[in-house]
Amino acid sequence: MTGDLETAGVEAGECRFYTTYTGVKLPFRLVEAIPEAQLTHRNTFIRAFFDADGLLAGFDKMVYGEVELAHRYAYHGNGALRRAEVTMDEETVVLAFDEAGAPLGPA
Repeated sequence: MTGDLETAGVEAGECRFYTTYTGVKLPFRLVEAIPEAQLTHRNTFIRAFFDADGLLAGFDKMVYGEVELAHRYAYHGNGALRRAEVTMDEETVVLAFDEAGAPLGPA
């Protein structure tokens, strides 16, 4: 991943774990929180990172110990999504959003 989102909120933020996500609109909504202690019994899970304001800074979909899908998010001052980096199969797509959270297209 590249740019200011690679580590934004991820290294310093809170990490939580989930079974899956839902939705087609970014940022995805994570569902079914699971305690870290249960990860040893799972082949797939979501490793999510939250910034100091509690906003989802990014997540990695882990499958058999490898990152299958990664999202990194940045927000406008009003909390609306500003930018998203989506990486799958080592290809990254960067999307930009206006202050209302409407897509502007590739960044």
